[in-house]
Amino acid sequence: FLAVLEKDAKERAKRRKRNEHLANALKEKGNYAFRKGDYEAAIQRYTEGLEKLKDKQELYTNRAQAYMKMHEYEKAIGDCEWALKCNEKCIKAYFLMGKAHLALKHYSESRLCYEKMLQIDPQKESLFKDCMNKANLEEKRIKDEERAMKEVQSGKLAALSIKELLQKLDRPDQNILYYTGGVRLLAGAVKDCTEQTLFRMNNGFSILKDNEVVRRGFYAEKKNTAEVDLSVSLLFLWQAVCAGNEENQHLLLTCSDVNAQLPKLLSCGVPEIQKETLALISLYSGNENGRRLLVRHLDLTKWLQILMIFVNSTDARASNAMNVLADLTEEEGFKTQCRVMLSTDVLPLFAQLLTSAKLVNQAALAHCIGIMGNLCADVVIRMQMAECTECWQACLKLVDECFEVSTPKYQECLFAVLGLMMNLLLESNEIIQCFAVDISARCMSLLGEKDGRIVTRAIGVLSRILPASSSAVEEVVKGGVVKKIIKFLKAGGQITSNYGIKTLSICTRSNRQAQEDLVRSDKKFSVMLKLLESENEMIVGNTALCLGQCLNIPGAAASLLNSNVVMILLKHAGGDATRTSVQENAAIALGKLCIAEPR
Repeated sequence: FLAVLEKDAKERAKRRKRNEHLANALKEKGNYAFRKGDYEAAIQRYTEGLEKLKDKQELYTNRAQAYMKMHEYEKAIGDCEWALKCNEKCIKAYFLMGKAHLALKHYSESRLCYEKMLQIDPQKESLFKDCMNKANLEEKRIKDEERAMKEVQSGKLAALSIKELLQKLDRPDQNILYYTGGVRLLAGAVKDCTEQTLFRMNNGFSILKDNEVVRRGFYAEKKNTAEVDLSVSLLFLWQAVCAGNEENQHLLLTCSDVNAQLPKLLSCGVPEIQKETLALISLYSGNENGRRLLVRHLDLTKWLQILMIFVNSTDARASNAMNVLADLTEEEGFKTQCRVMLSTDVLPLFAQLLTSAKLVNQAALAHCIGIMGNLCADVVIRMQMAECTECWQACLKLVDECFEVSTPKYQECLFAVLGLMMNLLLESNEIIQCFAVDISARCMSLLGEKDGRIVTRAIGVLSRILPASSSAVEEVVKGGVVKKIIKFLKAGGQITSNYGIKTLSICTRSNRQAQEDLVRSDKKFSVMLKLLESENEMIVGNTALCLGQCLNIPGAAASLLNSNVVMILLKHAGGDATRTSVQENAAIALGKLCIAEPR
């Protein structure tokens, strides 16, 4: 009996293997047909595959995809349900089922499918957000259109006027001034969501594509006054129909006539056009979904330098451009596109703006420098910037000129450029080593600044540049850095203390004069002892390191005899500190103390 069972099991396994091979072959044929757009043939092949192997999940989801293309959404849902019986964690099944429910206007069911998808794989959060946003937008679109139709049917004048104005604009071969006036009237007539919806429902976005006069005027490279007025009017209109309306925003950006023209409008040199183009783009950049639309539908590789050029503007265009740029840097997709032309186009322009700091819009420049500093969060961008000699030279020139120009706006530029330098110094390369002495000298000169924020950042730059060069350490020690830092440490301030003690730990690591200066400047190590009791472990660790490095100076250990330093170090070395490096530094300092002063 057992032998018969075993033989039967082997035969079934062999048959399943043969059927699986046939099912896979039919799946490939179905996939080929699907890629060609022959969805009926694809469905037929997948069905034949399922006849060979009824529990093959991929065949159900693939057939569901083909049914979706044929708009047979109920059948697609049925196949997704079968796929989930084969594999209850099939994300593709939930994704397709969500799309099918959405097409059938089953909004709640659609959202439930997307939520299931996220529960199975939390890493799909970005896809989940996109899907949920589409579901929400689609539901809103349908409701808006139903409401708009009711207003038209009830004969409301505001609703009827949108269609009438669009019909008038549809008249061919009129004077450009006729169309400009019509567009202006239409922009003024769009007051709320209903008018925005009616604009969309009556093919308002086809104005450019269908009207040769409008198209020619909008596309003209060297625009005359009439063409400028027309372009500005169109930009006004698009702002009116897209403000707070994601469906319209999406439709506008998917118009190839518009999205290809936006960077040209920003670069056209006509202030009125640039101003309204920035206003239109800010409708998108000001929210997450809008930014995603920009990243998805536009080539943004040149936008960093296009927007950066506005730093030269003296009017509101400069701040508006920087606000758009700051918004865009929140998107990883934008950062990725920025990498393409950073070294060749962006950094030369940025260096030029830094060296012309006295001549440009300084408020916008400070914002721009801050944006470049934020872009340094991208490792590739930071590496390219840190390797740019011109960029470092320009930063140093800006620091030098702060002593000639002491206006509040220039101080903001100085504050921003020190922050940028700190970010760039997360890298280590030969160019940084070459500039180390110059950078540290500039920072030393800033330690006398009245603005505490600038002093803090100057110390921060020192803490990151000094490890790159022993020559830089020698120069700052000769310049009295230890005494100056001790003075700042006495004043408190956690950020300043963090940078300051790190700087001292670097200087005292191998420089005898720095060790002697610290012992002389910090009587009985009162500042060091205070820092050892900080709640910030980075400060504690660097203080213990610094202290240990100074104990070989004659009399240093003896000055600690009547203090509680042993108990403090024991506490940190014994495990109170969570960082291993802090425990080690405390233990080493304690060991050196015991050797230097056995009492």
